[in-house]
Amino acid sequence: MSMPQIPKGFRDFLPQKMAVRRRIIETMTRIFETFGFEPLDTPCLEYAETLEGKYGEEGEKLIYKFQDRGGRNVALRYDLTIPLSRVIAMHTDITKPFKRYQIAPVWRADKPQKGRFREFYQCDIDIIGSQSAYADGELLVITHSVLRTLGFENFIIRINNRKVLNALALKAGIAEKDIAAFLRCLDKLDKVGADAVLSEMQDKGLLSPRSSDLVYKTVLKDGGDFNEIAQLLQGIPVGDDGLKELEMIRETLVSHDVPEKFYRFDISLARGLDYYTGPIFETVVTEPKIGSITGGGRYDNLIGLFTKQTIPATGTSFGLERLVTVMEELDSLKTAPTQTRVLVTFFDETLMAENLRVAKKLRDEAINTEVYFAPVKLKKQLAYAANRSIPLVVIVGPDEAKQGMVTLRDMRRGSQETIPLPELIRTVKDDSVS
Repeated sequence: MSMPQIPKGFRDFLPQKMAVRRRIIETMTRIFETFGFEPLDTPCLEYAETLEGKYGEEGEKLIYKFQDRGGRNVALRYDLTIPLSRVIAMHTDITKPFKRYQIAPVWRADKPQKGRFREFYQCDIDIIGSQSAYADGELLVITHSVLRTLGFENFIIRINNRKVLNALALKAGIAEKDIAAFLRCLDKLDKVGADAVLSEMQDKGLLSPRSSDLVYKTVLKDGGDFNEIAQLLQGIPVGDDGLKELEMIRETLVSHDVPEKFYRFDISLARGLDYYTGPIFETVVTEPKIGSITGGGRYDNLIGLFTKQTIPATGTSFGLERLVTVMEELDSLKTAPTQTRVLVTFFDETLMAENLRVAKKLRDEAINTEVYFAPVKLKKQLAYAANRSIPLVVIVGPDEAKQGMVTLRDMRRGSQETIPLPELIRTVKDDSVS
């Protein structure tokens, strides 16, 4: 029989890896809730029609779709935004603005590569029911807070507005029906470069010679200059609205003391999904280069695809896998190799009840404790603790049991002491602080 395998782009997470992921998730959860966000969960499986037609040409190809045993067309969720939109459409009594976070796996039939997998976790925050760009700004304040708390030092939050890009497209003479195609081409800029993007736009008949020059100078070459673009777009209402929203975002970041070195207004940022309607943003780390680690934007029309009511919405998503990859490369993961703090050893059957009582006392004080159940020599039990990196071992033999004592062995220092049982809790807690 051949060795068992798992499909490409999918992974197992052994305990040490899970400890790292959980620490990141706990950090995010704490910060999200500090800003008033509440948890939400949705099924991993949706009707295919719920997801179809929402992500654009490229995204559509990556949806995992199949028929279930009842012949129904279903799909694994591609992201957490469309399921959220469905929730809002189905539960119209939710109080708005509704601020939710969701941390859950999604699936895409993508080509696996460094930091990109077919099953991966997204960590989303969204604000439903607020038209204000201050809501968009708050998402970026949270982005900065999460990344700095996790120890990131070299990152840039790139910020733009689809309204500004739409105005620029109109200025360049691009027909309104072709703007989505223009944006999808622009979204490839970081991957293929300015010349290739310009060539694709021209091949698709999106640009005339005059508009080619305009687009190249304002957008493709060095990311453009927002002051020049503001002057260029004067008098185009949608562009004025977009620039005003970006100023509100800037005000929010300044008010929260977010240093300017961590964000940049970048006219070349497009974001590939079709449903964005206003401010858009993504975060890239400057070292190591791995692509974006967060991304999102405003999607005021998306929920309206599920209900007749138009509901404003904005959100952003953290890519857990890429966060972990960057932190591993920067060697910034300071997580204990095991969550177990104490191992209570097995002496013999007659003392097992005493071992269990000692373990209960430790657990009652929220000290992570494991009991060794097998009747093997103490040397093997100590080797087990060493291999698991469990720092402390409790030994209860006949002499200790008679005297109400325990032997506490420190596996890191190779030392041990016999102490009264009532002092065990205090000693272990003092050790965790030192």
